[in-house]
Amino acid sequence: MTTKTPLSVYLDPDIMRALAAYADRRGKSRSLIAEAAIASFLSPDADEQREAAIAKRLDRLDRRNNRLERDVGIGVEMIALFVRFWLSNTPPPPEVERAAMRRQGGDRYDAFIEALGRRLAKGPKVRQEIGEDIAPQEE
Repeated sequence: MTTKTPLSVYLDPDIMRALAAYADRRGKSRSLIAEAAIASFLSPDADEQREAAIAKRLDRLDRRNNRLERDVGIGVEMIALFVRFWLSNTPPPPEVERAAMRRQGGDRYDAFIEALGRRLAKGPKVRQEIGEDIAPQEE
């Protein structure tokens, strides 16, 4: 049977609290956690493990970035399609009504920007509503 050699260490109070909390969450002794941390630090493959962990995080960030890029592309295409559809299907107003329509358009735009600001600040996002608005299709 191998006996362990005792070691006295002085830890910063914050580190000691973190060690105690981690040990309590895991249901392990502080000595066991400290021993594993020291072994990991002294391990020759610690750099490789760190590099693997960083590579894993970078891969995750890359996937998130790709999804974000896709979502932005979808949003841009959606807006472009809507504008094209609206411009193609809306006849120009008669000349006598254009000044009044410009004023009304300005008022509507201001109301739109105000509503957009409120929605971005606290309201649900459109992507959150899509699943709620579309009923499942019956086959």
